[in-house]
Amino acid sequence: MKLNMEESTPKSIVNELDKYIIGQDSAKKIVAIALRNRMRRALLDEDMINEVSPKNIIMIGPTGVGKTEIARRLSKLAKAPFIKVEATKFTEVGYVGRDVESMVRDLMASAVSMVKTEMQDGIEEDAKQRTEEILLDYLLPGLSKDKKKDVGFGNPDKSIEPIEENSTREKFRVMLKEGKLEDKEIEISVSKPSSFEILGGGEFQNMEMNIGAITGMLSPGGNKKKRIVTVKQAREITLAEQRDKLIDTDNAVDIARDRVQNMGIIFIDEIDKIAAKGGRSGGQDVSRQGVQRDILPIVEGSKVNTKHGIVDTSHILFIAAGAFSMSKPSDLIPELQGRFPLRVELQDLDAKAFEAILTKPKASLTKQYIELLKTEDVELIFKDEAIKRIAQIAADVNNKTENIGARRLHTILEHLLEDISFNAPDTKGEKIEITKEFVDERLKDLSQDRDLSRYIL
Repeated sequence: MKLNMEESTPKSIVNELDKYIIGQDSAKKIVAIALRNRMRRALLDEDMINEVSPKNIIMIGPTGVGKTEIARRLSKLAKAPFIKVEATKFTEVGYVGRDVESMVRDLMASAVSMVKTEMQDGIEEDAKQRTEEILLDYLLPGLSKDKKKDVGFGNPDKSIEPIEENSTREKFRVMLKEGKLEDKEIEISVSKPSSFEILGGGEFQNMEMNIGAITGMLSPGGNKKKRIVTVKQAREITLAEQRDKLIDTDNAVDIARDRVQNMGIIFIDEIDKIAAKGGRSGGQDVSRQGVQRDILPIVEGSKVNTKHGIVDTSHILFIAAGAFSMSKPSDLIPELQGRFPLRVELQDLDAKAFEAILTKPKASLTKQYIELLKTEDVELIFKDEAIKRIAQIAADVNNKTENIGARRLHTILEHLLEDISFNAPDTKGEKIEITKEFVDERLKDLSQDRDLSRYIL
């Protein structure tokens, strides 16, 4: 769902987030205001619009409490380009690995793909018609080059040949539309993937692919290759190529760049892992600080070269997140701290929150399992007392072992329903109730044994 200016009040944004995320009201409030301010900025005068910078956010809290989900859902509401990156994947400039500018290149690539997908609706019918004609050309190779041979009549009267050719083509068109040729194999020409970036950064692992792409483009035959596929596969491949040809790529890139620069969101996870613990500055901490210094100009606002042109990061919204269990936000270099003025602490999830997570979201875990087993004609019913018991066990295990938040529910439910899922094909038509007794039978001993909990739950 995309909210317009009239609908996207902070309260309505929080209400939308409530459908997917349980609790964390403070974090929802802050991101709702951040999204509203981006929409307010779009209505400002030209003199003022460039003066209003985004208020970047740091979310502090243990894993599995909803940090990533809040950012992801926010991007969907705004219909904004969004990527999630992990700070630990980056290396300081001059070292082998991913450079920090790659996050902007990835965001731009994601935005271009998003815009092209939106543009497909207007050209879909034309692309299908072109695809049909190309498939007929593949099915009737050489018909236009040697009509007498392909039509098979051998009539020297040239005035008859176009009629016979037309008739043959139309017969094949009918069979194609009726799906009678789906399994027939044909030889088609397909484009080789040849995407590479110029001035796109120094990632060593991409150099070989880039050189290979250039070599392929310069070789005889360009970037085309022959493949033998079924008509069904050929339709999918050709339709995708025709969509790309019909879409105005330059226009798509311009729209994508505007969205990235004004509405883009980059979520930097595990930012606490690049903080120098307790202000130390030796060993690994030197490298961590190097990554922070490289991230700083991107967050402050700089121009990054991508294969789609230069992108200005001045108004991209950055949301950072970390558990900060071994370090704290003040361990980040002061300049980077200053670029994240908003901080919000997310709360640990208790049994009551787990109970709500299991039932309230639109695609809650229990609903997912119910729908999955319904495909096997098995009716799965979760009793209320069973839900409460599962939530309590999840909270207890998190307290006794590592706290992994709501992700604990995935592990517990999978173990709880393991036999039911395994035997589902043999129990078609059955109704299975998940009761408190069933939960205790499957999980009680595991939850009480600390060592078993650590390795199984």
